[in-house]
Amino acid sequence: MAKESVKARELKRQKMVAKYAEKRKALKAAGDWDALDKLPKDASPIRLHNRCRITGRPRGFMRKFGISRVMFRDMASEGKIPGLTKASW
Repeated sequence: MAKESVKARELKRQKMVAKYAEKRKALKAAGDWDALDKLPKDASPIRLHNRCRITGRPRGFMRKFGISRVMFRDMASEGKIPGLTKASW
């Protein structure tokens, strides 16, 4: 499980990306690279990293569900994901 500080940092980055999205788009369209360079580094969407919403695990992330493969398997086994059943034959 990821530390709470790491999860908080990622949330902070997401908010900053959303805050500066329009400004970045306008500066890129205008070709004002100097002004774009003066924006905070964390305002760039490339610095975001997908993390599990439950554990904060950075690897094995499943986009469709927003959780890691480990949590996906646990939740699927417990029947907590609607419409998902374990295959058996």
